[in-house]
Amino acid sequence: MQCETIWTGARLFLMAESSPLVIERGLVAAKNGQIVYAGSEAEAPDLSATKVVECEGRLITPGLIDCHTHLVYAGDRSAEHEMRRTGASYEEISKAGGGIKSTMRATRMASEDELLAGALPRLDALIAEGATTVEVKSGYGLDLDSEMRILRIARRLGENRPVTIRTTFLGAHALPPEFAGRADDYISLVVEEMIPAVAEAGLADAVDGFCENVGFTPAQIERVFDAAKAHGLPVKLHAEQLSNQNGSALAARYHALSADHLEHLDEAGVRAMAEAGTVATLLPGAFYFMRESQKPPVDLLRTASVPIALATDCNPGTSPLTSILLAMNMGSVLFGLTVEECLAGTTFNAARALGLAGTVGSLAAGQQCDLAIWNVGDPAELVHRMGFNPLHARVWKGQ
Repeated sequence: MQCETIWTGARLFLMAESSPLVIERGLVAAKNGQIVYAGSEAEAPDLSATKVVECEGRLITPGLIDCHTHLVYAGDRSAEHEMRRTGASYEEISKAGGGIKSTMRATRMASEDELLAGALPRLDALIAEGATTVEVKSGYGLDLDSEMRILRIARRLGENRPVTIRTTFLGAHALPPEFAGRADDYISLVVEEMIPAVAEAGLADAVDGFCENVGFTPAQIERVFDAAKAHGLPVKLHAEQLSNQNGSALAARYHALSADHLEHLDEAGVRAMAEAGTVATLLPGAFYFMRESQKPPVDLLRTASVPIALATDCNPGTSPLTSILLAMNMGSVLFGLTVEECLAGTTFNAARALGLAGTVGSLAAGQQCDLAIWNVGDPAELVHRMGFNPLHARVWKGQ
C-alpha cells in the first residue's frame, strides 16, 4: 500500500472498544489526511511511503481534544480573583456586576478583529500542547448580533490555524441586563430568533445552555432544546455545577452529546446519562479555581459505564485555563481519574462529546490523521508532571 507518511518506532496509545491499549513498537501510516493503519509494526501490511518518520521510542497519542471552551471573549475579570479569595460566591460576584455579564459588556463593544486577536493566543496555547480539535462556545454576547459575531470568530479561528474547530451556540448562558426579571422573554428570543438565525447561517454544530439557579430553569432549557432539535442541532448542557437541578437527566432525555461540570450529579442523573449514551465532561479547572468541595461522582459514572471526558473550560472568570495537560493532571489529582481515563477523556471520549466519534480521537484506520508525538515513553508522564510540555510534534490531517 502506497502512503504519504509513515511514523515508525513509536509506542502507540490506542483505544480498543473504549479501553486503552499501548502498542510497544507501533506504526502509523497516513494517506490523504487519514490513517490507513495504526498498530504493531510486526502485524502491519506491506506499506511504502514518500516520507518515513522514525519516532525513536516516543509515545504517539491521538491529537488532544478540548471539548469545552469559551475562547472568544473580550475584557478582563482578574479583579474577581480577589473577591473570590475573600469569600465572595459565584452569585455574589454576579450581583456585584461581575461574572458573565461583565464579559458580555466588553464583548459587545469589541470588534471582530479585536475578538479574533484576543482568542488566537488562547488557541495557540492549546495547540502548543498537542490539541488538534477544539470546541468554542458563544454565550458572551447574549443578543443576536453579538452571538453570531462570536460564532463567526470561532469559525475564523479554524481558518487561521491548523486545527479543527467545533462551534456551540450558548445563547442561554445568562440573562442579559435588558431582560432583567424577564427570563422567559429572553428564552423566547433565543428560541424564536437566535437559534433559527444561527441554524440558517450554519454557524453552530450544537446548542448548549446553563441549567442552574443562577442560570435557567429546566423548563426554560427544555424550550431551548426543543428549538435546537427542530433545527437539526444536537444539544449539550452545563449541568449540576452549583446545585442539583436535574439538568443531566433533562439532557439525557434529549440524547445530549454531553452534560458538563456535574459536581452535584446524583445517581438518577447518572443512570439517565448511561441509558442515553450522554458523555460526562468534567471540568477540574473550574472546580479548582472556584475552590469547590463537592466532587463529581466519578465512581458512580464508572460503575454505570458513562464515558468521561475532560476539558479546560477556558473562560475569563471561573477557569482561565489554557493547558489541556494541566486539566489532565487536575482530573487525576482532584477527581481521582486514572492515567488511562485522563487520556481517553481528552481523546476518544472528548470526540464523543462533540459528536465526532469515528472521525477523530483514536488511532484507527479511517480516522483523520491527528497525532500528538511526545518526548516520553510512558503515558503517565503526561498526567503526572505539572508545567511540563513534552510535545515533540503535532500532526493535523496528516501534516
